[in-house]
Amino acid sequence: MDALEHLRSLCLALPEVTERLSHGEPTWFVRGKKTFVTLADHHHDDRSAFWCAAGPGVQQTLVAQAPERYFRPPYVGHRGWLGVYLDAPLDWDVVADLVEDAYRVIAPKALVAQLDASSCRPD
Repeated sequence: MDALEHLRSLCLALPEVTERLSHGEPTWFVRGKKTFVTLADHHHDDRSAFWCAAGPGVQQTLVAQAPERYFRPPYVGHRGWLGVYLDAPLDWDVVADLVEDAYRVIAPKALVAQLDASSCRPD
């Protein structure tokens, strides 16, 4: 499975997530309104990546620990969003955790509770 398909499967496994193009890139929304993950396939440089919502301090910590894997994305980085390179070696379990955490940052409490009550992560 290529990186986009893997990322897509992680995002669409979460409650009430939809996908559509935004700014020319596949983007995943909670209840069709709020973005929590977007692809950045060579959009701003020659790297393939995705951007995701992140909790307080996550962006700063991960970028400092592994700048070859993580970065502060343009436009949304000032809000704490995290950039994740898809053309670097990936641990898909870590990516799955980042996607789920992004969902938890953006989704309403009722959907987070639904996520907690069920196992939505694909194998």
